[in-house]
Amino acid sequence: MVGLCFVFVSAFGLVSGFPPEHWREVSLEEPEVKIVAKIAVQEYNRLSDQDVIYLQLRVTDVRKQLVKYDFNIIMGRTMCKKDGKESLNNCQLHVEAPEKGVKCNFLVLLVPWQNETKVLHYLCSQEDFIKDIVDTSSFLNKDKLTSKTEDGMRETISLFKEFVTTYNKIYPNDEEALRRLHIFSENLKKAKEIQDKDLGTAEYGVTKFSDLTEEEFRTLYLNPLLSSSQKRWIMKKAVAPKDFPPTQWDWRDHGAVTEVKNQGMCGSCWAFSVIGNIEGQWFLKKGTLVSLSEQELVDCDAVDHACGGGLPSSAYEAIEKLGGVETEHDYSYQGQKQDCSFSASKISAYINKSVEISKDEEKIAAWLAQNGPISIALNAFAMQFYRKGVSHPLRILCSPWFIDHAVLLVGYGDRNGMPFWAIKNSWGKDWGEQGYYYLYRGSGACGVNQMCSSAVVN
Repeated sequence: MVGLCFVFVSAFGLVSGFPPEHWREVSLEEPEVKIVAKIAVQEYNRLSDQDVIYLQLRVTDVRKQLVKYDFNIIMGRTMCKKDGKESLNNCQLHVEAPEKGVKCNFLVLLVPWQNETKVLHYLCSQEDFIKDIVDTSSFLNKDKLTSKTEDGMRETISLFKEFVTTYNKIYPNDEEALRRLHIFSENLKKAKEIQDKDLGTAEYGVTKFSDLTEEEFRTLYLNPLLSSSQKRWIMKKAVAPKDFPPTQWDWRDHGAVTEVKNQGMCGSCWAFSVIGNIEGQWFLKKGTLVSLSEQELVDCDAVDHACGGGLPSSAYEAIEKLGGVETEHDYSYQGQKQDCSFSASKISAYINKSVEISKDEEKIAAWLAQNGPISIALNAFAMQFYRKGVSHPLRILCSPWFIDHAVLLVGYGDRNGMPFWAIKNSWGKDWGEQGYYYLYRGSGACGVNQMCSSAVVN
């Protein structure tokens, strides 16, 4: 029997046209591949010390040597327990624990004439399987591609993989990852268009928002209420300084600005803008820089809409009514609206009133240098893809009448002849220049001068 088997295998090798020891690549569509992959996953689930079932996500790098198959499988952790009664067909991926995905290399023996399938060896490593989920071949599998187009696609995929790794992006399945890849590709084109039309020195490109559509970005991070409120923006006017402003000024150099914060996927920029202003005002009047609570406004401001947006003017009023603001430490940021838990006994700062500042940019600079950082709002047209430099979008593309994001003006200056405003954003330090946006100064770019205000501390 052994001799017969040896002769049969040898003949098999000769008939197939490959030397007996030659490994050859195998199509993923071959029925045998699906069989050995299924057996491999079953064996992994049987022998692993995990308490949950893992499902096959993708098979890669399949090669065959006669009746032996060598291949990789990327598997994802599911919600189904090993000893549970759930059907495997109903098992859902555990989206909150993608780091529990595994990538395994299997060596499987398949002898169909003996009805034998056996896992000879496997080696696995836990990793974020999403970083391997983009299938280059499926993205490039298009008819009549030019070499230039194909090279462009490969470059896009390379950038996307780097993006996923850099920002630790997590997608629940292959389909969603591929959809995000296509959005990412379109956003690269948009960033290039903005770059080509920009009049400043800014660099636009890949940011942590590059896998979001414009609608998603606006919904998650911007504030639609600001634009609709411009016509009813009524506040007491601030007294304009009589002295000319210094040629440059930055409150970061004078201790009036806290660290860059992160609003998360919540349209609470209005709260961060106002709280940043109050932090500066408190420092200038009381001599102490304290990180104050944005969450207090998100939870306790009954007029504004928490993550749905709000107005600086009503935020000031809310703080006056509450009697003050707690510290960030006492009332920490959660990124979503919760029940108001404000405690008057924990107030660390208060305000007496609020004022609207002139729309004249020279007067804005003078007021800032004399009185502290200013709460402002602007059109965030160019900010989704902003990386560094002085941004100066065309007015027609960044209308001053479409205000949708509140930020904090902390300084101004000049970079190689390019006048700028230094703006503290609330999207974390991994955006822009360590969390800051630099916008052209002197032309009302993106409506930077349209909605300037400040609290007043006596």
